[in-house]
Amino acid sequence: MVSLRGLFRGSLLAASLIASLPAFAEKVVVTDVLGRKVEVEAPVQRVILGEGRQMYFVAALDKDAPFKRVVGWRDDLSKADPDSYKAYLARYPEIAKIPSFGGMKEGAFDIEQAIALKPDVLFLNVEAKVASDEASLVEKLASVGIPVAYVDFREKPFENTEPSMRLIGKLFGKEAIAEDFIAFRAAEIAKITDRLAKVQNLKKPVVMMERAGGFSDDCCMSFGKENFGKMVEIAGGRNLAADLIPGTFGTVNAEAVVAANPEVVIITGGNWGAYVPGGAWVGLGPGNDMVEARRKLAALAMRPAFAQTQAVKNGRVHAVWHQFYNSPYQFVAIQEIATWLHPELFKDIDASATLKTLHERFLPLPYEPGYWVTVERQ
Repeated sequence: MVSLRGLFRGSLLAASLIASLPAFAEKVVVTDVLGRKVEVEAPVQRVILGEGRQMYFVAALDKDAPFKRVVGWRDDLSKADPDSYKAYLARYPEIAKIPSFGGMKEGAFDIEQAIALKPDVLFLNVEAKVASDEASLVEKLASVGIPVAYVDFREKPFENTEPSMRLIGKLFGKEAIAEDFIAFRAAEIAKITDRLAKVQNLKKPVVMMERAGGFSDDCCMSFGKENFGKMVEIAGGRNLAADLIPGTFGTVNAEAVVAANPEVVIITGGNWGAYVPGGAWVGLGPGNDMVEARRKLAALAMRPAFAQTQAVKNGRVHAVWHQFYNSPYQFVAIQEIATWLHPELFKDIDASATLKTLHERFLPLPYEPGYWVTVERQ
């Protein structure tokens, strides 16, 4: 006769063995940010990232081995954010061997290459949809059993970031981590919005948000009511371009900036040596030279559109890492912008500490400063 104790021990052993086995893939249906129903075998083991910067979140889900599922990716991370790419490359040298390709919008996506990589799913950003439709990409991949799911951290990030994180988290079998990240992000934004909500008759400074200042000689690319434009509003400011740009991205002419006389100027910056070597852009990102970044920001502030504004006269000219616009880390930028717009109200907010906590809790790389800079007041 088998004793109860023996049965108990046997059941524990069986449970332990089952728990150690890899999860079996099963068909799941997810709804992407375009409202499309997509059937995928999950958890996925092989993915193609239609934008390399989707790694900003993928790395949080697979912190211990962030590239283990990535069998192909667009080449934008190494070009648009070379500092982050180099940091990952130093720690994970195998990423140099991951097949890469150009973007859908540039007509540089190789469908045959994608099929040969046998991915379980291809993640595309929504801005690639027009080009993918023209190439019948979804239909061609579907014919060989490869599903496509659209995500978005850029066009309408305050509508689509959380659904995008939940979708990727579900397909990775990492829903709990995705929800933890979402809760952390929401709590950090609430530190700003909850305090602003309690202020009666809040004076909201007019903010000129310039997109990639110095990338070209033109002035001034900016943001409408989404992306960094929305971040300014959340942080307690008035986005100068909100009523001038109908979509997420657009241009404000220099005369309109002069007429509006903004109280604060914020320019997005990055390391764009791959696109504009030696350009006037403000070099920002992990480990960048802040002395040089400050010098270049001061030079941009002296352009005709800005030179005579309140912002320049009062030393309220700042630059912030451009890639906050295309990642789920927007909450860090909101905190820093809030300290610029309302320094007394948010004097205890430390966006650097928030970003460091983000790295410690979710990301495989250590935190390095270099994400924002302010012109020294004369």
